[in-house]
Order: sequence, then structure tokens, then C-alpha cells
Amino acid sequence: TNTRTVVTALVPPRHVLINSAPFLVNRAADVYAEAFLLGVLSSIPLDWYSRRYVELHLNFHIFNDLPVPAFHKGTPVVDRLVLVAARLAAKDRRYQNWASQVGVEVGTVTDQGVKTELIAEIDALVSLLYGLSVEQVEHVFATFQRGWNYHERLDAVLAHYENWKGVS
Repeated sequence: TNTRTVVTALVPPRHVLINSAPFLVNRAADVYAEAFLLGVLSSIPLDWYSRRYVELHLNFHIFNDLPVPAFHKGTPVVDRLVLVAARLAAKDRRYQNWASQVGVEVGTVTDQGVKTELIAEIDALVSLLYGLSVEQVEHVFATFQRGWNYHERLDAVLAHYENWKGVS
């Protein structure tokens, strides 16, 4: 009954996961790439794609083939995605060390309206990184889930899309 297929989380240090919770280990210790991946994996565009292949469970056979846009640190859209994803992930002091490495403060997203806008911005930024047109973004939202009221979120996504479109 979950409305999402790919459920993403930054797990704080010294926490245990159960065996049905697949996880990635950041061996390169690149927190920027980690925040980038968090943003991509938590986006509607990636989730829409994953639904084309996932019936019941997302396993590594499917996960390994999910398309992830190229990570080019220093480009405006990628850098913004990193900061937005990091702000959303760094909920409290458990993430202090990670957040300071990325360059964000912990606990800055406490208002639901701000959180909703940041989530919409992630969807827009990831759509741009995939090279999606406005029509393709609209299609992703219209076909993502039967019966969901997506129009308000799509409007917010498209507003961010227009703000970032053409930014190199």
C-alpha cells in the first residue's frame, strides 16, 4: 500500500538495518555524491521508472539497472540537488558530521510548506538531469499512480523546472 516504490533514507551512524532493507555503502566517502544519489533516488522521475520493472519488491537485480544521471560536481543543477537533498536528510543532530561535510545545517526543514517545496524542487532538478521535457514531466506525474491528486505538486515541480531550465 506504499505510494512509493523506491523508499530512500540516509541512515545515521550506529543504526542497524533488517535483512529486507537493502543498503548502499559509500566506500569513497564522498558526501556530495551520497547527497546527490539520495536526491535522485527519492525523486518521482526515478520512482516512475522503477515502477516499470518492480512488481512486489525492489531487489538489487533491478536496482543495479536503474538509470542515474551523471554526477558532475560544480554544475549548478547538481550542486543545488546536493544541497536540497542534504537539507532534507539532515533532520537532527545524528546527522551533524555528515551535514557539516556537505555544507548544510541540521534541522533546518521544520516547516511542512518548506519541505513540500524542497521535494518539488528535487523532482524538477532530477527531471532536468534526465533531460526530460515539460511534456515528459507531465506524463510522469499523470501516469505515476492511479487516482492520486498530483496537480498541485506538478505545478510546483514545473515552476522549479522553469527556474532551473537553461542553467548550466
